[in-house]
Amino acid sequence: MTILAGTGQGVWSISGTRAEAVLETLEVRAICALPGAILAGSKAGMFHSLDGGRSWTHRGLGDRQVWHIVPALDGSVYAATQPAGLFRSTDGGSSWSSVEAFESFPGAGNWCVPLDPPLPGRARAVVVDPADPRRLWVGVEVGGVMRSTDGGGSWQLTRPGGNPDIHMLVQHPERVDELYVSTGYGRADGVAPMVEGNAGMFRSTDGGRTWSYAWQGITPRYTRPLCIDPRPPHVLTVGSAPSPFSSCTDAGGAQAMLFRSDDAGANWRSLCDAAHTPSAGNFHGLAPAPDAAGSVLVGTDSGELWQVSAAAEWSQLACDLPPVFSVMAVPA
Repeated sequence: MTILAGTGQGVWSISGTRAEAVLETLEVRAICALPGAILAGSKAGMFHSLDGGRSWTHRGLGDRQVWHIVPALDGSVYAATQPAGLFRSTDGGSSWSSVEAFESFPGAGNWCVPLDPPLPGRARAVVVDPADPRRLWVGVEVGGVMRSTDGGGSWQLTRPGGNPDIHMLVQHPERVDELYVSTGYGRADGVAPMVEGNAGMFRSTDGGRTWSYAWQGITPRYTRPLCIDPRPPHVLTVGSAPSPFSSCTDAGGAQAMLFRSDDAGANWRSLCDAAHTPSAGNFHGLAPAPDAAGSVLVGTDSGELWQVSAAAEWSQLACDLPPVFSVMAVPA
């Protein structure tokens, strides 16, 4: 199995015990496979590979940081960026055009990451309905969940539980109106008090119109990386930490946890072993592993890459990498 890891210093290829840097750039937050190509989204825009990730060509969006890349069944590809924007490609990622109604949405000018000074808001996650590519959802940090039913021509905004700090957004592979979102403590005017209900997992069963809290009694509450397995029983896996700033460099480490739900978010169990309860490295990269349903690939800010089985068995695949922000098994 060959894995591509998007890191703070570019893309690394990991195969067996060998780890090799194959693209030098900053903060690769997204890696996506297309038919015959791979896209990598970075702080320097979009990169494109036609040889399985061995070599790369820059493909635009150089004034944007790319946070997520998603293909649609109609052949188009979407990229979510910071400043908060949505871009579409109809030529396999070679060129990109803005979905203008997204950035011109009323109130979009207030989207931000409330640091000091504030940063521009981020479109962090995109979902395209496989049953109808006109249905789109985009998670904005800090803004909310944007929803379109006409291919991006018009939009509606919801905030799960009133929370605008959206991180990752996924759709159930079979129940297309069922969505899940991970959230944090960010608000337009700062960071909310870290109490139950302000952060965690939310679930929608009506296409994102309404949301219910799916993180009752679970700590830590600041949820960030999230994936859903495309294979039955479509388990959810999410990483969480005590705060937005939890890091492997903290005294005592990040205190992060990895959780799994087998029942659509109704119940959660730890996917951590004894050495990661809690984890010193914070979890950022997360994706289903190809070998077995429920198994995931996990990258940390301490530069480690792990495979975690459904039975919470941890196998280290690489270490001493830059911080790992995204991960993908290369299609055979």
